[in-house]
Amino acid sequence: MSADWNDNSPIYRQLKARVVGMMLDGTLQAGDALPSVRQVAADYQLNPITVSRAYQELVDEALVEKRRGLGMYVLQGAHEKLLASERERFMREEWPAMLERIHRLGLDLDQLLAADKGERT
Repeated sequence: MSADWNDNSPIYRQLKARVVGMMLDGTLQAGDALPSVRQVAADYQLNPITVSRAYQELVDEALVEKRRGLGMYVLQGAHEKLLASERERFMREEWPAMLERIHRLGLDLDQLLAADKGERT
């Protein structure tokens, strides 16, 4: 994780998004321990309450579990749950604008597939 934070959203949300990204890309897998709250706070010069808040949201969304005295662990099925919600969000929020632009530019399926394969059209 990078220590670069922006002013566009609260740091705890940015931290949560980074952990979610690590789950999606496979860096964190089911059964893996998350770094401790103290460790993340020290490494990134954050208030431990900020880290705890990010982690608590992950617990509330049933992506990680607290194991008393052991820490936080990625739950089985977290990756699949995240993929499903990200796909749903993409189709609801991003795809309509992309589809509109595709139609506006007059692109057809063959051109899009060729571009995906790295071919020139």
